[in-house]
Amino acid sequence: MAKKRAGKGTTKKTRPKFHVKRGDRVEVITGEWKGAQGVIRAVLAESERVIVEGVNMRRRIQRKTPTNPEGGIIEREVPIHISNVRLIERG
Repeated sequence: MAKKRAGKGTTKKTRPKFHVKRGDRVEVITGEWKGAQGVIRAVLAESERVIVEGVNMRRRIQRKTPTNPEGGIIEREVPIHISNVRLIERG
């Protein structure tokens, strides 16, 4: 009977390494927001995207709810691809 080697044939998911992390100051290098600077609020590793404060703002209509009785138009940041940002300063 053959012994099974540890680690042979198994796949271990590792977290990808990126050139930026949360809290870093970055500049957008391509797209509509080219030249805009901001601080990274979140890194979405599975989709390789980042949310940059004040960049790529989108408007969304919010219906009136018990938690938000006002409703109305809400502006929020939408993720952009991590390759579209350049590190300026570590946070």
